[in-house]
Amino acid sequence: MTTTQELTAGLDDLPYNVFARACPSRGTLEHVTGRWGALTLGALYEGSLRFNELRRRVDGVSEKMLSQTLHALERDGLVHREAQPTNPPRVDYELTPLGRGVAERLHALIHFVEGSMDEVLAARERYDSARA
Repeated sequence: MTTTQELTAGLDDLPYNVFARACPSRGTLEHVTGRWGALTLGALYEGSLRFNELRRRVDGVSEKMLSQTLHALERDGLVHREAQPTNPPRVDYELTPLGRGVAERLHALIHFVEGSMDEVLAARERYDSARA
């Protein structure tokens, strides 16, 4: 079993600390772990997608939110935007190597959550029953 101390060993040597209010890593973490950021990275993990393909894949995201999310992820160096000089214009989005590393970790979390939903739903039912 890995202890918390083993997991955090060497973290004090890092130049960034997401728990510090002014640390720039906090904004990137928010972009990655926000609802639309995580789903967008997860969708792009499967391969390059055009904007509307991505919008259909990330069910429920508005055009405006997807656009803002993609801009933030592109700014953070996680997503690459490739505009093709065609008529009509074609824009493809894909993960950068950094984005792929983040998406791999997110995919593991997504699979864990999906695989644990029976337990989660049972816990919710117990919680709600106890408060009814």
